[in-house]
Amino acid sequence: MDYLRTLGSAAVSSIVQKSGLNLPFSLGRRLPPLDGLALWTLYDATKRDDGSPVSVFEFNSQQRRSLLPVAQNALRKLRVTRHPDVVKFMDAVEADGTVYIVTERVRPLSAELLSWEGKPMKDRQDWLLWGLHRITNALSFINSSCNAAHGTVRSSSIFLSVSGEWKLGGFELFSNPSEPTAVLATYAGDMNVHRMPESERGGWAALKDGPIAATDSYALALLISTLFNPSDSHPTFLNPPYNPPQPSARGAIPPSVWPSFKKMLNPNPKGRMTPKAFLDVGMAESLGEGGGFFKENRLFKICEGLEGFGLMADGERSTLLRTIKEASPTLPATFATYLVLPTLLTSLSHSTMATSASSIIPLVIQLGTYVPPDEYRKLVLEPIVKLFANPDRGTRMALLDALPEFAEKLDKQTVSEKIWPNLQTGFADTVPLLRESTVKAIGLLTDKNTRRKVLGAACAKALKDNFPPARVAALMACMACASLFDMEELAGKVIGLVAGALVDKEKTVRDQAFKAVAMFVKILEENAATMPETTFTGDGPGTVGISTPNGSAQATLASSAAGAAGALAGWAISSIGKKFAPGDLQADIAAPAMHPPPVPGGTKPVSSNLQAAPAVPTGSKPKGMQLSSHKASVPGALPAELGGGVRWGGDLMDVSADADDWNDFESAPAGAANLGTSIVGLGFDGAGDDEDPWGAFEDPTPAPIPIPVTELTAAPIPVLAPGRPVTTQSSRPARVAALSPSPSPSPRASPLASPVVSQRAMSSAASVSPPSTTPTPSTAGMTKEEKAAEIARRKEERKQRIAQLKEQKKNAVVEKG
Repeated sequence: MDYLRTLGSAAVSSIVQKSGLNLPFSLGRRLPPLDGLALWTLYDATKRDDGSPVSVFEFNSQQRRSLLPVAQNALRKLRVTRHPDVVKFMDAVEADGTVYIVTERVRPLSAELLSWEGKPMKDRQDWLLWGLHRITNALSFINSSCNAAHGTVRSSSIFLSVSGEWKLGGFELFSNPSEPTAVLATYAGDMNVHRMPESERGGWAALKDGPIAATDSYALALLISTLFNPSDSHPTFLNPPYNPPQPSARGAIPPSVWPSFKKMLNPNPKGRMTPKAFLDVGMAESLGEGGGFFKENRLFKICEGLEGFGLMADGERSTLLRTIKEASPTLPATFATYLVLPTLLTSLSHSTMATSASSIIPLVIQLGTYVPPDEYRKLVLEPIVKLFANPDRGTRMALLDALPEFAEKLDKQTVSEKIWPNLQTGFADTVPLLRESTVKAIGLLTDKNTRRKVLGAACAKALKDNFPPARVAALMACMACASLFDMEELAGKVIGLVAGALVDKEKTVRDQAFKAVAMFVKILEENAATMPETTFTGDGPGTVGISTPNGSAQATLASSAAGAAGALAGWAISSIGKKFAPGDLQADIAAPAMHPPPVPGGTKPVSSNLQAAPAVPTGSKPKGMQLSSHKASVPGALPAELGGGVRWGGDLMDVSADADDWNDFESAPAGAANLGTSIVGLGFDGAGDDEDPWGAFEDPTPAPIPIPVTELTAAPIPVLAPGRPVTTQSSRPARVAALSPSPSPSPRASPLASPVVSQRAMSSAASVSPPSTTPTPSTAGMTKEEKAAEIARRKEERKQRIAQLKEQKKNAVVEKG
């Protein structure tokens, strides 16, 4: 049948093109005939200029030329009649006896009535009463404001809009019956209008003498009977002598409508209830006797509430939303999809609706189940996705709570470009519940988001959240995202990320962490079962390969093993050295315990991390380091913290600089001032000359090792006493000493020096008698007043020491001069 309809529309388009007529629309599917009269042929069509859907009513005068005036009257009246409950006129074309009326997209009521036959009676009554309210409202407007009668009120003259709203059409007999040229009295018989009592007695001309609304009142009563009792096509009260209908004839007509229904069937046209009076009774505040049937209709309440939805108080809005939610399972699909749903989504864009977002968004998702699949994205998803840009917390929480209902319908591009940039702001929100819900959303969008690094960072941040449910949600999100990570990432990063939660203070977090780790380990075990036992072929170096993300695993492992072996050997040496006397240890520490074998040619090995220092000519005076100076040290000298400079040996400070920081000097340990423990001689000089690296521990009196010049010039050697300057000379080139693997006992402890430096330093220190200092008491456990007194005492003591040093230096200069 649809194929024949398509052929019919194509034939009409072909005829129109051959006639040279340029229509502003393109005809589509032809709908079934409206009634047995077949005055109009209805098509689904589209406008040529913008492609919007429209309906086209076509009248062909070749078939019913006598009714051409009726079609022309319908065109004229519909063009000038504008009302929300009347089919909306958009365009018209009239040529060669053919009339085209272009209106909004509509469909006949007769087709929709068939779909409601199997519905519950209460739901069907609500829908019919809601539609009758629209038709009665249109008739009241025509009778009162237009001062005319519609003339053909019947089911074939009623249409449904895209949103399911009832619209009145069929304006063929629209006229004022009292006018001499009224088409109602002339063509009523040709249009198969049902005869009324007055027309039975005096013919159609009798309509001119009665009230204008009388014809439409009687026709409206017949429409009510047809809609509620479709099986009783011709009840007995419609036949002469037109007795009042009996209660047994009520059928499915609602009891509240029955009294008004009987009044509209009054045989006397002057005593007949008008459509306006019927509308007033239906809109009465009190149900009373046969009143309020429109006002109390739930579909009517929903439509009336949606018109002023933005102006309602919060209580009224909540009541309306509750009504919609309760009625949603029985709402007409088109009513819910195209009337209620768009209004609710539009309201969410206003800031005043934020308080109702938690009720509106779930309702929107519920109503979205009625939307056809091909229109779901346009009508539901796109408006909801735009709401993620709304900064209101109530709206965001409602979206996150409803996300499971529509997450599967989202595509990757929408999530990555429109949802995720706005969603990730919730990770740092100040409301803990919102942070938790945001983390939970990660698991729902894992297969839609390709940003693995962003997901990992979000989970890591959520695991540090001080809100325990947020940490639990982060663990669940990590588990949901497990399929997105490579095995290397899962083993090297994700498990380490989650492992910290195994000792969380909250039991719920710990339990979830153990579940997550168990899940990850199981995944890795399954993956390991598919991996080869080994990838070593024997052709490469003799190192073990470990599958890591980078390619330098083998070299890293080898170097790490060598470093570990060196550290263990150094620890062993230091442990053995503790058994010897301090004097023996000073002599033996310079033995080549960990030096590499001698290099051929008599040259000595140099550390791979340091460059050899150039030789310093004999007798040259090197430039020493200054206290608090940031200048580069002499090449080849070791850093102070590694034993390359004398920190406490000698007068390294400028006593004239009162502004310098003396805190380190005051808090230095007592042994730091002993020049016998200078940290100059850390290196194992001459290590390549000894064939037995362990011989140093057997020889209690080794020969003194000359110290390179660069090691002695790490700091300037000041004049310590009058007439006894200390100079530094060396007859050997400077050489970088190899670092000992033995760790220093503490950052302030000075490594042991060679005997040469110790003797020289001791002889220099003999000329200076530094002021005796008492051990500095600790401030731990002191009160605030005691700490203040201790600090004041230390400052005073420091001033005295500085003054004493200045006086000694002044006297030394005077004696020298």
